[in-house]
Amino acid sequence: MTTELGENCRIDPSVRMHGDVTIGDRTTIYRGGELLGPITIGDEVFINRDLYARPGTSIGDRVNIGPFVRLITDTHDIGPHRKRAGAGRNDPITIGDGTWIGAGALIVGGVTIGAGAVIAAGAVVTSDVPADALVGGVPARVIRMLGG
Repeated sequence: MTTELGENCRIDPSVRMHGDVTIGDRTTIYRGGELLGPITIGDEVFINRDLYARPGTSIGDRVNIGPFVRLITDTHDIGPHRKRAGAGRNDPITIGDGTWIGAGALIVGGVTIGAGAVIAAGAVVTSDVPADALVGGVPARVIRMLGG
């Protein structure tokens, strides 16, 4: 279990990291977060307070993440009637370069967010997001496409 920090990172000492966590150069993480690796975080990323990220998360370069965001890769196969939560697994989450994720958003496992996307505050993202899309709602839907 290792933590690799790039140059000139600012990580609040209250952030808890478990497992393999790799963080790129000039990344800032505010207080209260919990990162459960394996997780990779790119260069020049800003993460506001209380991020909760599960194993298999990959965050690109220049991503901004608002407070109280949840990146939940955990899921289960559907089991039989007597116990529907079958075998557990972690489906990866990939967040493209330049993405902005608003406060309180929830992104579930198996989702890829394209570069330059914006995820509205409070959105629940259950499917892939195209590059340069603004998405919001529960479940999140494309609101409009943004210029490149």
